[in-house]
Amino acid sequence: MLVSQILADKGAGVVTVAPAVDAVALAELFSSQRIGAAVVIDDNDAMLGIATESDIVNAIAQHGRKALKLRAGDLMRSTATTCRPDDDVKHVMSVMTHRRVRHLAVIDDAKRLCGIVSIGDVIKRHLEETALEINVLRDYARQRAV
Repeated sequence: MLVSQILADKGAGVVTVAPAVDAVALAELFSSQRIGAAVVIDDNDAMLGIATESDIVNAIAQHGRKALKLRAGDLMRSTATTCRPDDDVKHVMSVMTHRRVRHLAVIDDAKRLCGIVSIGDVIKRHLEETALEINVLRDYARQRAV
């Protein structure tokens, strides 16, 4: 399965925030939207990075209460890990594992933001593929046994 198929199933909508949004507003957004990350964009809609729940937690651990005044632009990683719509799910899982990230921005050939995929999206699709393979093999084995 390809990333483009994940986006087709879940939708390509992406929650974005300005770099000036503070950590409290970011946490409220994550809670209300039931998401774990938002793409940080500038005034020209160019992607600056991805701010995540983990970024907020790490900032609190490092700065205490002062972290709540930090902005999304300060919290996010300086470079967002990305993938392409035509990337295979197994490749994306490998990237997430090796880079230790749970969200990838999906960028097309024109460098446009197409969506975002989470580790949950990727694992769900991988499990679906595995279940399908098991069912096909089970049916094949049953037919051979007859």
